[in-house]
Amino acid sequence: MDVPAGLRDVVVTTTELGDVRGAEGFYHYRGYSAIDLARTRTLEDVWFLFVEGRLPDADERREFADHVAALRPLPDEVREVLPAIARAGSKFTPLAGLRTALSLIAAARDLPPVWDATPARRRADALLVSAVTPTILAALHRLRAGLPPLEPRADLSAAANWLYSVTGEIPDENQVSAVQSYLVATVDHGFNASTFTARVVASTGSDVVSAVAAAIGAFVGPLHGGAPDRALDSLDEIGSPDKIDAWARGKVAADDRIMGFGHAVYRTEDPRARMLREIALDLAARGFAPELAEFAVTVEQRIVDVLAELKPGRQLYANVEFYAGVVMEQCGIPRSMFTPTFAASRVIGWTANVLEQAGGGKVIRPAARYVGPPAPLPVPAA
Repeated sequence: MDVPAGLRDVVVTTTELGDVRGAEGFYHYRGYSAIDLARTRTLEDVWFLFVEGRLPDADERREFADHVAALRPLPDEVREVLPAIARAGSKFTPLAGLRTALSLIAAARDLPPVWDATPARRRADALLVSAVTPTILAALHRLRAGLPPLEPRADLSAAANWLYSVTGEIPDENQVSAVQSYLVATVDHGFNASTFTARVVASTGSDVVSAVAAAIGAFVGPLHGGAPDRALDSLDEIGSPDKIDAWARGKVAADDRIMGFGHAVYRTEDPRARMLREIALDLAARGFAPELAEFAVTVEQRIVDVLAELKPGRQLYANVEFYAGVVMEQCGIPRSMFTPTFAASRVIGWTANVLEQAGGGKVIRPAARYVGPPAPLPVPAA
């Protein structure tokens, strides 16, 4: 059976975790609007939703938040090697370092294959991996900058602790709220490349870390999670409003992709971009980089108009990466940590998909159509 390139619109399994309805500009987590959750709920609430299948009550919220906060500290075996991981390479690649550190955690904590593990053990491993991922990423960032890593603070929410661990300062509550909304909005988003990769590995019965490490490998690609900093770099490259049109037309003429615009699923405005635009403007009104937010809105409007003119019928709008970079810049997160911030939330979605996939027993094993020389060819003498 032939399918479209990239498996576009091919249904490969069933899921209870959520869905993306691209034609409507809507996506949800277990039936709840993801944007409504991002506006009204904490990351811990949504984390609980993905693991337990329902939103927590007040007691469950406190218990779960305390439980995952207690999982944030790193094992000594990982602490010892983080400085070497952080120094590796001429360019800082925190997600590559994350893969290495998570693999060591899997060995140090004897994470079993999900095929052999009980549901309770799978859940515990998923929570551990999701809880330590932000700790690892923040520690690698600070070590690379010549600063000591900070111990996670159990008295801070997941979003506040992330900002504290990266910047070294107790964040403003407006910044915490903004980052938390972003984190909630990016926990999951259908069967994207990294999520599908995680499920392929989980389908073999492998351990949670192996599935997450594979997902990270897909995620770091610039066509997937690696775009927030590139979108902000574009704003720097444009520089001023009078250069927007010429810059955008030049990109289209050169057949270059304009980072932060267009989406594989949405044929209308990305709801995450809409929410983040509002957050960016709210932060600007409170004095957080107002010029950047206002310029971003101007650039977005002009580029959408240029794309509509030059690529009629394509319905190309700003996606989540465009305003994600703006909001993170307003919150004091350095650009090298934009994609890691994305990963700090998406790991919750990856592990939830691993848990769901582990409940089945079928290895994901598609086929490929051979288009090489006709077989069998005679083997020439050596």
